[in-house]
Amino acid sequence: MRGVILMFFGLIFSLFMVRGQTSIEFNVTVDTTKMRIGEKINYTLQLKADSTAQIIFPEQAHFTPFEILEESPIDTIRAQSHYLFSKKYALIQFDSGVYWLPPQKVSVNGIARTSDSLMIQVANVPVDTLKQKLFDIKPIAQVEQNFHAIIQSLIYGLVVVLILIGLIYGFYYVKKSRGDLRKKLPPFERAIEELKALESISPTEQEEYKNYYSRLTDVVRRYLEEETKITALESTTDELLLKLEALKKNGKLELERETIKDLKTVLRTADLVKFARSMPEFGTTAKDRVLVQGVVLKTKEALPEPTPEEIRDKEEYQELLVKKRRKQQLQWGITSLGIIMVLSLLLAIALYGFYPVKDTILGNPSIRLKNKEWVNSQYGTPPVKIATPEVLRRVKTEMGGALRFSSGDYDSPFYIDLVFTQKPPKQKQKEKGAEREQPDKDKEEVQELINEIINDFQSRGAVNILIKEEEFTTLSGIPALKIYGTLDYPKKGKNKRVRCNYMTHLFDFDKGGINLTLLYEKEDRYGPAIEKRVMDSFELIKEL
Repeated sequence: MRGVILMFFGLIFSLFMVRGQTSIEFNVTVDTTKMRIGEKINYTLQLKADSTAQIIFPEQAHFTPFEILEESPIDTIRAQSHYLFSKKYALIQFDSGVYWLPPQKVSVNGIARTSDSLMIQVANVPVDTLKQKLFDIKPIAQVEQNFHAIIQSLIYGLVVVLILIGLIYGFYYVKKSRGDLRKKLPPFERAIEELKALESISPTEQEEYKNYYSRLTDVVRRYLEEETKITALESTTDELLLKLEALKKNGKLELERETIKDLKTVLRTADLVKFARSMPEFGTTAKDRVLVQGVVLKTKEALPEPTPEEIRDKEEYQELLVKKRRKQQLQWGITSLGIIMVLSLLLAIALYGFYPVKDTILGNPSIRLKNKEWVNSQYGTPPVKIATPEVLRRVKTEMGGALRFSSGDYDSPFYIDLVFTQKPPKQKQKEKGAEREQPDKDKEEVQELINEIINDFQSRGAVNILIKEEEFTTLSGIPALKIYGTLDYPKKGKNKRVRCNYMTHLFDFDKGGINLTLLYEKEDRYGPAIEKRVMDSFELIKEL
């Protein structure tokens, strides 16, 4: 009897335990089983389980042959005594046909639960070329010349030319400096060095002999002119000898007769070689070089010792010559550089105008935007293609279901704001009165949009907002409502509000709308060109 009672109570307890637990439910859903190529379908995994259950969704779900566009995090909802777990996937397929979505596995308390497979039909989009609307051939687009790039090329070319000029001048200056260093040597040391340079020369032809004796006689003539202060370089042989004899008689140069005789021998030989095309005997050149070296040595010994005043005056004179030469070289370099830069600047202004050249040199931000490499990108739904100076970045928006893409802000040289909005599905109007009310409703919607634009401007600190309205058509033939005007905005870094131009283009479509807003300073001479280029590139991508 006691055993029967225990079994009865055990049975009752088990029933209560089973009743207290929530049964596990696992199912999958899709928003449609029929789709077109390129359309998106939403796939949802849903699991109902007890609050104490351990749920593990697949880390990497596979939906082959479908591709995963988006994957949402796990959403948990508490309902009374159980929890509802759900995870969503956005899938897409680009091939027509009938496909099966594979089953998915979810682990519940270590036990694998498998969902059902679903059949999806992917249909082709019929294209009737006979009913396809034909459009005229678009006119040839005018490509603006990139002045900024050309001016930059000119500047880079100018820099290269200046570098080449600098290298050439540097080479010339180094070569000239070596000659100047040699000239800066005292006359005696310079003469001896030049005579040593002639030791390695062994002439064999008449022209070589002529050059040799010209250099040889120039060495001794220059030395005598610098040391004895006579015009030796411009004198003939006889005149030079007479001048040396006069110096000897006056006691200004104690030169031996033998030395004057050696000089006379060398000068006579040189005259015969240079003017009579004579060919000296072998070994004569070396002998004459030794004679000239002896004349230089004897002349130095015969010269009177210079006074301290003469030495000081000579040093000061040489320093003055060096300073004067350096100053002339610096002036020549600065003048040449200035002339080249001015001519290049005038040429650029003549070709491209004053303001483009000025703004390019000074780095105007608007001209950089206008002349940089623009980006052609596709955005939003319905998809549009537009060219902008910079890629539009995705921005969070408080408007539900809206997509927003922007470049810069109100403080930027040029502001671009692209917003995609979604419309609720239109209900079919059966009554005539409702059809008559539709235009009024559209006007109200436009006015609401205008009010939203004004409120957005005011929330950013804009005042003195002037509003105009007109119909607008893009270059690709898309109609739009253009809301435009001016406003005063407190830009950063400026002590007063800046007058700005703004324009908002409202594009209306069946499934939604597009608001494209542009804003730039009224005094910006490049703003209208940027605006035109943006609007001319606006194109709706039509789905096949």
